[in-house]
Amino acid sequence: MESLKGSMSELMAQFNDRMSKFEAELSKSPSTTVGSQVEVAAEYAGFKAFILQALSCLQRQMETLASNVDALEMRGRRKMLLIHGVAEVTKEDTSLVVAEVVRDKLKLEAFSVAAIRRCHRMGNQHSTVKPRPILVKLQDVDVRDQIWHAKTKLKGSGVTLSEFLTRSRHRVFMAARERFGVNNCWTKQGHIHVLGPDGSKHRVVTQSELNSIAEPKLDADKLQTVLATKPPSVAVKKRRAVTISKK
Repeated sequence: MESLKGSMSELMAQFNDRMSKFEAELSKSPSTTVGSQVEVAAEYAGFKAFILQALSCLQRQMETLASNVDALEMRGRRKMLLIHGVAEVTKEDTSLVVAEVVRDKLKLEAFSVAAIRRCHRMGNQHSTVKPRPILVKLQDVDVRDQIWHAKTKLKGSGVTLSEFLTRSRHRVFMAARERFGVNNCWTKQGHIHVLGPDGSKHRVVTQSELNSIAEPKLDADKLQTVLATKPPSVAVKKRRAVTISKK
């Protein structure tokens, strides 16, 4: 789907480039009569408008299709969670590891291996530096939600929980955290929630929806701090050097 969207964008860029070149050549070419020149220009303008409209329609259809596929994929991950920071050992039973984490750290004593449909470590190679996250799919969505709502009990344990987002939603989530701060962004049931600079809450799933949120603004104090810590320009350095040499 991403490759198709990229192909559409590339096609539109190529068309606009070729049309621009054609316009330039058309303006240079001598015309036999003024009437024929006007006729050719009118036909060209109509053709260009038709092609742009067709490409725009195809682009919207592609975006709608991609959105529907993404929503369907996210719905299939509704019972899944990622567990990060759990120590990894060779020949481990990840089901038992997950059950121990849920009972001991999340204080859900009734949880058992029977509640797990399947689970495994993400990635192929064992790492001694950073343990691979565990992807777990639960049998029941209610059990999944109980685990998710109890994640605050993991604070300070080194273990964290996250939702198993699709690739596109994960990119949007990372971009949101970078723009608005980690504490102002979170996920819930596959949707990305953002606390805007004005205190308003937004729910987004696409980059375009994220871009529609106003950028955070620096207040006067923060702006002065940034300017004060900014290295002096080359011109300022030269002026200081001249002043010192005169002295």
